[in-house]
Amino acid sequence: MILVAGSSNLDFVVRAHHIPAPGETVLGREFKTFPGGKGANQAVACARAGGVPTTLLTAMGADAFSAPIEASLRAANVALNVVRVTDQPTGTAFICVSDDAENAITVAPGANGRLHPEHLPSLQGISHVLMQLEIPMATVSAYAQAARGQGVKVVLNAAPAQALPSDVLAAVDVLVVNEGELMTVCGATSGTVAECLQLPELAHVPCVVVTLGHRGCCARVGGQWILQTAFPVTPVDTTAAGDSFCGSLVAALSQGLGLHQALPLACAAGALACTQSGAQSSIPQAADVAAFLSQQPAPSASAIDALRTFCGLPVGAHP
Repeated sequence: MILVAGSSNLDFVVRAHHIPAPGETVLGREFKTFPGGKGANQAVACARAGGVPTTLLTAMGADAFSAPIEASLRAANVALNVVRVTDQPTGTAFICVSDDAENAITVAPGANGRLHPEHLPSLQGISHVLMQLEIPMATVSAYAQAARGQGVKVVLNAAPAQALPSDVLAAVDVLVVNEGELMTVCGATSGTVAECLQLPELAHVPCVVVTLGHRGCCARVGGQWILQTAFPVTPVDTTAAGDSFCGSLVAALSQGLGLHQALPLACAAGALACTQSGAQSSIPQAADVAAFLSQQPAPSASAIDALRTFCGLPVGAHP
């Protein structure tokens, strides 16, 4: 069983030709609300795309915004452990999605900031705790150390990007970041993915997975490198693609799969999420992930070489 500890937001989404530049006003088109939040999204991905029993520990306000989020989570068979907050509204996110499927997101955390260390439930029967950074860092640290102390694997998606205290990094078993987050976490201003992953700041993290968008992903496990090329799709909305990846990855790991098997599942779930609008509404079913994967050809040597070159790894030494 997986415990996801993290945020729940109601997403306010506007589609537009392009994302506004600073000071620019853009005339949008369709407007919809979707249940979201990195914690809630990743819990749905664990349960729906990964097919694993999942509980979400989250904080929500005593307002109408919480209702559609809770309904979406229950529909995905996510068990809820909700800390009800009366002095803050449920978290919200304001998202602009462009015609080329890119997005810009501003989050108002609200009740998410009220998830505290004392709210952690019993970890009996839990194999993995999955967290993100839309809840207080002190809470992330406390949960990670409690899980580590009880032999529960800790997976942290360091998003939104910020520097991580040493005590948090010391308690993490698997760190998941994108390229920008990788730079922030390791304190680098330049360098390849491989160079950043070998910096002292990350040297003691057993496994670091870097998502690379349309290129795929790269993982360092100890001194071993594992690469997975992306699966091509026609994107509609990239919102929750990373969350789908994280949830599916942890679900696969909780079922005893190694990274060589887990990364293709995670990449497939992330790719399929890009083909639908919204956050939780875009996360695929496990059967759809399996069917999609079964139709994908094995990556060519040239595609793997291209990914290795981008990451700054020697070409030809395929994992």
